Amino acid sequence: MKHNRKDTRNSKKGFTIATAATAFAAAGGVGAQDAATPAPAPSQTTLPTEVVKAAEPAPRPAPRPAPKPAPRPAPVAPAPEPVIEVPAPVIEVEPSYNVDTLSSPKFTQPLLDTPKTVQVIPEKLMKDQGATTLRDALRNVSGISIQAGEGSHGDPGDNLSIRGFAAKTDLFIDGIRDFGAYSRDPFNIEQVEVVKGPSSAYTGRGSTGGSINLVSKTAKLDDFLHTEASVGSDDLRRGTLDFNTRLPIDGAAFRLNVMGHESDTPGRDHVKNQRWGVAGSLAFGLGETTSGESSGKSTFDKNGYPGSESVTIPNDTRLYVNFFHFEEDNIPDFGIPFVPDNISDPSLVPYIGRTAPVPYHTYYGNVLRDTEQTEANSVTVRFEHDINDALTFREQFRYGQMDRYSIATPPRFDTKSNPAFLIPNVKTRDDRNTLLTSQTDLLFSFETGSLEHKGILGFEYTEEEFHREPFAVLGTGPINLYRPNAYAPLIPGTPVGPTGEMSHTKATTTAAYIFDTISVTDWLDLTGGFRYDQYDTDFFERDAAGVRTRLGRTDGVGSGQAAVVVKPAENGSVYFGWGTSFNPAGEAVSLSSGATAADSLNVGPEINETYELGTKWNVLDKRLALSAAIFETTKTNARTFDPTDPTAVTVLDGEQQVRGVELGVAGSITPWWEVYAAYTHLDSEVTQSLDPTLVGNELDNTPQNSFSLWTQFDLPGKFVIGGGPTFVDSRFANASNTYSVPSYTIWDAMIGYEVNDSITLRVNFFNIGDQDYFDRIGGKHAVPGAGQSVMFSVSGKF
Repeated sequence: MKHNRKDTRNSKKGFTIATAATAFAAAGGVGAQDAATPAPAPSQTTLPTEVVKAAEPAPRPAPRPAPKPAPRPAPVAPAPEPVIEVPAPVIEVEPSYNVDTLSSPKFTQPLLDTPKTVQVIPEKLMKDQGATTLRDALRNVSGISIQAGEGSHGDPGDNLSIRGFAAKTDLFIDGIRDFGAYSRDPFNIEQVEVVKGPSSAYTGRGSTGGSINLVSKTAKLDDFLHTEASVGSDDLRRGTLDFNTRLPIDGAAFRLNVMGHESDTPGRDHVKNQRWGVAGSLAFGLGETTSGESSGKSTFDKNGYPGSESVTIPNDTRLYVNFFHFEEDNIPDFGIPFVPDNISDPSLVPYIGRTAPVPYHTYYGNVLRDTEQTEANSVTVRFEHDINDALTFREQFRYGQMDRYSIATPPRFDTKSNPAFLIPNVKTRDDRNTLLTSQTDLLFSFETGSLEHKGILGFEYTEEEFHREPFAVLGTGPINLYRPNAYAPLIPGTPVGPTGEMSHTKATTTAAYIFDTISVTDWLDLTGGFRYDQYDTDFFERDAAGVRTRLGRTDGVGSGQAAVVVKPAENGSVYFGWGTSFNPAGEAVSLSSGATAADSLNVGPEINETYELGTKWNVLDKRLALSAAIFETTKTNARTFDPTDPTAVTVLDGEQQVRGVELGVAGSITPWWEVYAAYTHLDSEVTQSLDPTLVGNELDNTPQNSFSLWTQFDLPGKFVIGGGPTFVDSRFANASNTYSVPSYTIWDAMIGYEVNDSITLRVNFFNIGDQDYFDRIGGKHAVPGAGQSVMFSVSGKF
């Protein structure tokens, strides 16, 4: 029975601690690599210069006059030196905050010439900041707001919005939509790519405000071992290991990443997080090692001189096989309730629309019952073959499964109580998400006259399934608002176990797409793309009485992208872009027969459109990237209904609009000074609705201003310091703009010391001022952000 899964928490904790210890111990157990063999002396490659002297004049016989000297012959020209094509050396580039390209082949140009606002969070920045969750990393991205789950009726985990629009289904891993509600850890992430603005042409359904792609670590032709062990306040213990090795097969390598983590939540009572994960990557065809004798080609040693040593030549066929396993065992946190406008307790009337006047550490769950257990597994296979210099075939396949078992207590007022108390609003989830997807791409580059084309033609087939079975658990009595008991005894006698209810949804996506960037001249690019999606949703439901309901819906939608990119200089671009996206009724793999539900069976897709004008520049010898953009996004047919009409149904007669400004800086100002900063201003508004009380309101979870800055300095003596603020403006928690949370600014900092080339020490300080703030907001509650904490880390590179 799944109800016993909670009992495994202690055993999992032991495994997590052991994982961290293993990762740390491994750092000292690997020796340095063998020293490189000295390079042989360069062989003679030119003929010596031959100088021919003029002949000596003959002796003068007397009395003859001396003859004229013979003319000096021209010197013999030296033989031309043979031309030796030395391959470009492989240079290991120091990690930087400035990233040049995106991982997806759908983006055919470097970031400088990509006509969209894009923020890329590299692994180096996440490590410097001590980020241990995806949410930590995303605080570097302005214009993103984190949302709180709503128990059984919403998605906890990484639930967020981008530019004012919900993006909980717009998370991708290596270009494939991720699934399920869980909190992602960055231990296997190379970089996080946030592409803003509607882009269904790239991603399929959703992406109204943008999308987030997590780039996994893959095997490389290198041998290394990276380890890190961390301890900190609030019982923080964490260990990671990143091991990569060549295999005894030409061009093959294997990489393994392992993570174990456990901690309390700073500033929150009773909230605990425990997780572990393992991810592997096996690669073939990364390169082929050959020698001059076997290949018939000239070979060179590592210094570029001719010789008989072997070299690595890129392979035109590559295969990657990646697997991923991740588990969580947490005590969930649903924060503090908002005070509703119909509260009966007169002492709370001044707090209507705000969170209850209790300390930020107050916890309303029950640790004897509440639990959050997740498990995610996936296998990904990617095959690539260079047909010729102009065509590459690429196939990517993934099968994944994510399970979630949770019992939570979102805090809710009994509005009739005086003095006020909370009702034990228990929510349960026993869910399973499965995914099967195939992406087939043909990358091309060719010329038509003076025009250069670079693009991709592709096809996608995806099956997503979502299965849910609610269950009953033991309850508690009323909860005291000011003195909740996290260990309140459970009331016996309540029926426990499956309720007989069940729902199952299967969503199938069949799509075709094409993108092309046309280089008209050195200073002008035209880029565009189109994708057509057929999205089929089949829904089956059984209620507690055994009544069965079956629903189905099919939507076919085309999405487009187009832009003009002008390059006034080699290091800069100016662009104007347009794009669309769509949100079908079954977007979250669910359907409803409810007349006014957002996922109502009878409502077609919402359509979104954006216009963006921006510019990007790489300055200071291309070390520093600058970007700026203004944009307007409109949901042209938002779902709406008339709440005063008892026969009302949801229709597509509403309109929502967000206008904004984006600014970004990323890279190195000097070789010893790095910076990563972003600012977003959002002006959101409901411009049309059948509910007149909503017209003119701001969109929920949409702060007008948000800003983040991280700057870091390398100091003499192998020291490094860094830090910066994160600011998020006040924002509303609901569409009626009756619940809100105030703005906040928190400061983080870091001090590091490089002991030697292999060992680095780092201390990260979080929320230095111990600022009270709300990090995540839901419809009826808000979750406080983490309080002041510190983390000590030891990193090893071998």
